[in-house]
Amino acid sequence: MQKRIIECVPNISEGRDIIKINEIAKQVETVEGVKLLDIDPGKATNRTVITFVGEPEQVIEAAFRLIKKAKELIDMRQHKGEHPRFGATDVCPLVPIANISMDEVAAYARELGKRVGEELHIPVYLYENAASEEKRRNLANVRAGEYEGLAEKLQNPDWQPDFGPNKINDEVLKSGAIAISARDFLVAYNVNLNTTSTRRANAIAFDIREAGRIKREGNPITGKKVLDENGKPVRIPGKFKGVKGIGWFIEEYGIAQVSYNITDIKAAPVHLVFDETVKSAEKRGIRVTGSEIIGLVPKKVLIDAADYFLTKQKRSLGISEQEKILIAVKSLGADDLKPFKPEEKIIEYLLEKDEPSKLIDLTLNEFANLTASEAPAPGGGSIAAYVAALGVSLGAMVANLSSHKRGWDDKWHFYSDWAVKGQDYKKQLMHLVDEDTKAFNRIMSAFRLPKKTNAEKQYRIEAIEAATLYATEIPLKVMKTALDSMEVMAAMAETGLPASITDAAVGALAARTGVYGAYFNVKINAAGLKDKDKARELLNKAYEILTLTIQKEAEILKTVESKMVE
Repeated sequence: MQKRIIECVPNISEGRDIIKINEIAKQVETVEGVKLLDIDPGKATNRTVITFVGEPEQVIEAAFRLIKKAKELIDMRQHKGEHPRFGATDVCPLVPIANISMDEVAAYARELGKRVGEELHIPVYLYENAASEEKRRNLANVRAGEYEGLAEKLQNPDWQPDFGPNKINDEVLKSGAIAISARDFLVAYNVNLNTTSTRRANAIAFDIREAGRIKREGNPITGKKVLDENGKPVRIPGKFKGVKGIGWFIEEYGIAQVSYNITDIKAAPVHLVFDETVKSAEKRGIRVTGSEIIGLVPKKVLIDAADYFLTKQKRSLGISEQEKILIAVKSLGADDLKPFKPEEKIIEYLLEKDEPSKLIDLTLNEFANLTASEAPAPGGGSIAAYVAALGVSLGAMVANLSSHKRGWDDKWHFYSDWAVKGQDYKKQLMHLVDEDTKAFNRIMSAFRLPKKTNAEKQYRIEAIEAATLYATEIPLKVMKTALDSMEVMAAMAETGLPASITDAAVGALAARTGVYGAYFNVKINAAGLKDKDKARELLNKAYEILTLTIQKEAEILKTVESKMVE
């Protein structure tokens, strides 16, 4: 069964005392199975964003311990900072990451809120998908009045907390309140301006954020507010739904920023928010100097940004993931104020740190040495997948060179599409390099199972059969993927940069080698299957793929030879 994973992103009202921050954050690591991903303090905001992930029950326990420690160490009566806040742990959102629904996460948010209210005596307000009523969905409504207005808020019958004390006392004065939610992934994103004017920064934020600005008669700044039939101000909406934004001055950097919370990265991709902010700033004679991503970000946010900027440049999108991340960071100016370290800022990279080491992470020399050693794996199957991956990498290279050829600008998109296909095939084949070795290891593990009792013997037989079937299916998948990848080399041999068509030929030869090598692995592993009908089925598929591959290779080489004669 796949693990259910949620993320928790508490924001504590302390960004300057690193000893306190670390003491609070380390509570997370006292819960087994929870991974602390990031601690991101801000001096000007006097606020730290802490991020951790794990299975729901463990995350809830870790969040409770963090909130408890924050209550002990932070005194809200002494707190000052640029960011809106009303509690020691100001907000504590829970975010579904894998194999869990929003409704399930909302139930966990309510469970956490109930425990915090009852055991820690902190007023708890539920917001977004955990909210008890519609007006509480919006965090701005829940936190309105901030800490200074908390006593008045608790006296208001419409704003009684969902859990915890509903009257001010010394304990509440020290801890403040907390807002707990279940929400979609939020990107906290600041755009840097070459101005010190908070008013100008706010004007830009009003252009972009969903709430926009209040409509006025005559002068848009000082004119009389336009009211609707209920006497409420009419608003001119901003450009993006799912975006909250304000302008502020950051003393630490000596500049004004537009600070956004992007709650819907589909409706408001970071790169579009950035570009529209640039346009809004330019209208006011202000230049955007860069931006910063607060906390962590899903890899897709940066990949999408890279594709957007590469498309604007009419450059191929079929480049490596690492290069795309670099393009995104530089295009957004995300390293303007401090270095942007992908391995520390991208969620997927942080989660991968705990995974077992992979063959594909070895250097070329290390991989060759390991293959040549006494170790039985990696063997022919992994090598076949790797050779095929190199083959399609050559195909992608020809596509990228062709996309960037001078005078071929009108065809860049055509070649970019082929390069993207090549990168996708490469990714699949690189995954199969490790998968083939895992398949071999599964067979070895099955053979080591005990066989003293009849039950153990039967279980061992079934485990060996399942592992052998898997070890046959993986090289078959290598064969199919390598054959499919030859479409890239075929297209590049026909239409690619003439000076590079021999690279397409070498790519085809490598793909064919990968198919042939994987074919032998299918044959030897299928021979070990007890289910002979299944074995014949797999062998027939393998032979069919091998036949098609040899034909495809011949066609590509014929094309290359003819082009070279021309």
